[in-house]
Amino acid sequence: MAVNVYSTSITQETMSRHDITAWVNDILSLNYTKVEQLSSGAAYCQFMDLLFPGCIGLKKVKFQAKLEHEYIHNFKVLQASFKRVNVDKIIPVEKLVKGRFQDNLDFIQWFKKFFDANYDGKEYDPLQARQGQDAIPPPDPGEQIFNLPKKSHQAASSPTAGGTRVSATTPKPSTPSSRPSSAKKLPVITTPAKGEKELEAQVTLLNDQLNTIKHALEGVEKERDFYFGKLREVELICQEQGEENTPFVDRLMEVLYSTDDQEAAAEGEEEEADQVVQEDEVPEDQDEY
Repeated sequence: MAVNVYSTSITQETMSRHDITAWVNDILSLNYTKVEQLSSGAAYCQFMDLLFPGCIGLKKVKFQAKLEHEYIHNFKVLQASFKRVNVDKIIPVEKLVKGRFQDNLDFIQWFKKFFDANYDGKEYDPLQARQGQDAIPPPDPGEQIFNLPKKSHQAASSPTAGGTRVSATTPKPSTPSSRPSSAKKLPVITTPAKGEKELEAQVTLLNDQLNTIKHALEGVEKERDFYFGKLREVELICQEQGEENTPFVDRLMEVLYSTDDQEAAAEGEEEEADQVVQEDEVPEDQDEY
């Protein structure tokens, strides 16, 4: 079983962000560049495999996670391993998956102390343990997903710039001309103006689509956070019950900590059981002739 550790801002010996990232990379042969990239949860899962072999299945861990729901999956696997070895620490999943620096720094500082208290010095090959899975660092959480590429802005402005160059170089009359000035400007203005309007219409359409996606994503995130909060409250109530109603609490905790693979296997077993019951059933009432 695990040795539980407790730390506060007063008692905790902190490491710098660069030192803690270098420590993670050295132990697990990773290429993380920022503390925020620990928000995927994959590194913590492999640390648990190192400390307590067999407490976690690394095949279930998404080492190439790039999206928030994949991060949540990894932390569900981590929570299940914590439960198996009786770790008391509550994982602030909803904060960690957001990729904020301070939340992830606080948790890795605690985990470093937990690691030191439980590591027995045995050798560990992280690459072999991952069984060929590429541990690609998660994207930088600071990147803006919904920003328009700079090329689109350049493309939108280039016809105008091109038109300006043409208008500046085209009218070079060698002698004073008797033609009206409008005849000179007409060929230059018409074509670029039309292309510019089309590009502006495309940019406006893309902006509308992005705004729609943003609103949809905000709604999904609010709904997810709502249900996650409810599940967290249920988990805390189960932990408060202690040994009272143990079978019921254990069953409830099983459901809370079950991963997608376990749920699929359980559904398969229930379907097989239903089929066996249906085959064994014999009609009680039969017509007599």
